[in-house]
Amino acid sequence: MNLLALDTGTEFLSIALRTDGAEGTRVVEHHSAGGAKASTDLIAAILQMLADAGVGLGQLDAICFGSGPGSFTGLRTACSVVQGLAFGAGVPVLAVDSLLAVAEDARFRAAPDASTLQVTALLDARMDEMYTAHYSYTLGQWETLQASTLLRPQDLGVPGVEAGVPHVLAGNVFTVYADRLPAQALPSAQVVQALPMAAAMLRLAPAMLSAGLAVDAAMAMPSYIRDKVAKTTAEREAEKAAAQAVAAA
Repeated sequence: MNLLALDTGTEFLSIALRTDGAEGTRVVEHHSAGGAKASTDLIAAILQMLADAGVGLGQLDAICFGSGPGSFTGLRTACSVVQGLAFGAGVPVLAVDSLLAVAEDARFRAAPDASTLQVTALLDARMDEMYTAHYSYTLGQWETLQASTLLRPQDLGVPGVEAGVPHVLAGNVFTVYADRLPAQALPSAQVVQALPMAAAMLRLAPAMLSAGLAVDAAMAMPSYIRDKVAKTTAEREAEKAAAQAVAAA
């Protein structure tokens, strides 16, 4: 199975490529600064990784991207690049929940041998808010216990965790909101710095493919959660037209 994954929804650009060959499975990764620089470096980095591995776009079984929540510009960049690459090559797309990728990144870093685990994933949403979701991991399978939502750091609750099941708080909020996170939420869990890394998406991808979650390139969409903070071009044009109509009247 050949898989490409990328994420540009945080302050880091993460790309990973998995190839299966006669010598077994090989995973290579690329990490660099995100933000505005990601849009200029992303395609060149992807093409270089594929060339180095001797794999063409058409030989990929799927292209994965972090679909959000995350930076509006970053999510749009990832989605548009993946759509362009996948459409031209006739390859399906996997839109991977970014918070689930955070949970998988933390599991792999902190508890790779755990048979059961619960993870609360937290990503900085700026504007004094966090994106959060809660997941359960059992024998290689992830289950969503609480879907992605938006909350203030001080409103983070302590999820009900089954006795004897390790609990991890994972994400990138523990420094920026250190003085805002409720004290009672922290001692109950292991705290792990984690991000929606592309390599984590590669580990999630086979199960997603088996579950039939791959879509055509044109159907791949980001998940913003906070979807009314940044207005679309159409919304801005509609408001401008309405204002002009009022002025004319």
